[in-house]
Amino acid sequence: MKDTLQNDLLLRAAWSQQTERPPVWMMRQAGRFMKEYWEIKNKYSFLEMCKTPEIAADVTMLPVDLLGIDGAILFSDILVTAEAMGGDLSFEQGVGPRFANPVRTVADMERLSVDCIDRLQYVADAIKVIQQRLDKRIPLIGFAGAPFTILSYLVEGASSKDFKRTKLMLNNEPELAHAILQKVADVTVEYLNMQIAAGVNAIQLFDSWALALSWNDYHEFSHHYNKYIISKLNRQDIPVISFCKGSSVFAPVMAEAKPDVISVDWNADLLNIKQALPANIAVQGNLDPFVLYADKKVIREKILQLFERMRGVDGFIFNLGHGIMPDIPFDNVKYAIEVVKEFRY
Repeated sequence: MKDTLQNDLLLRAAWSQQTERPPVWMMRQAGRFMKEYWEIKNKYSFLEMCKTPEIAADVTMLPVDLLGIDGAILFSDILVTAEAMGGDLSFEQGVGPRFANPVRTVADMERLSVDCIDRLQYVADAIKVIQQRLDKRIPLIGFAGAPFTILSYLVEGASSKDFKRTKLMLNNEPELAHAILQKVADVTVEYLNMQIAAGVNAIQLFDSWALALSWNDYHEFSHHYNKYIISKLNRQDIPVISFCKGSSVFAPVMAEAKPDVISVDWNADLLNIKQALPANIAVQGNLDPFVLYADKKVIREKILQLFERMRGVDGFIFNLGHGIMPDIPFDNVKYAIEVVKEFRY
């Protein structure tokens, strides 16, 4: 499919091939900073939006039509796998995700289902609708949450600032943690392969909370499972992007899982990371999203500064070091994308 796309910049960069400019997409690009998103969100719950293919497609297409980005990303949530496994998931305004039945004991773990892919069919259906709408203009990125990040939500029962319960489990009951992680990993493999079969052009694995882990714990409780997942994907012609908040620290380990792209947070010099990685691994990133609050002159300067640093480097996808915040001005996001698209190596 990549050969027939009208704009395959993102895929070429992901394969570390030469591009005339960096491709651009942004994490959380179809989200709360757009009034058009709220026009949809005010009619439906977040999970209804995720589970209704036509609505998920509507939201996915917002940044395609309004921003002109080089890659669309499926509108969904990393926690849909945990819900399919038996998590009682809800989203509360101003609070975020909650699981009414946290997983904290062996009995809780045993209740988690791995035979649950049928419950995620709505995602495959959404992908098919989105690809019809995209009509081969740009690639569609599918995604899933990485096992450690999913574990942290299941154990804490919600978002957490310190991951105290999670770390207590890793330290006191590592066998229980590994049993949960393996179940999540097996479901994630099946889920991502379902997305690939449905027609996505690329995959991103989000390990949003890996930065909570020490170096040794990252190896044991995160990297081990991410490597397992990536090794089992039907990834012919499908580049795999690995993201974690903490990639500035963990990038050398992440590379051992053999992703095609490592998405880097804003705490590192992107060129230094790229040069330390194997030549066939591209990098994605790494503008601090807070720059998008700044004056347009500053936005331009910061983006061009990054581009000059990366000039002459194959395998570079422009993105943020994390997701767009909901109160960033839409015009600033649009301007940033225009700056990227005007640039030429």
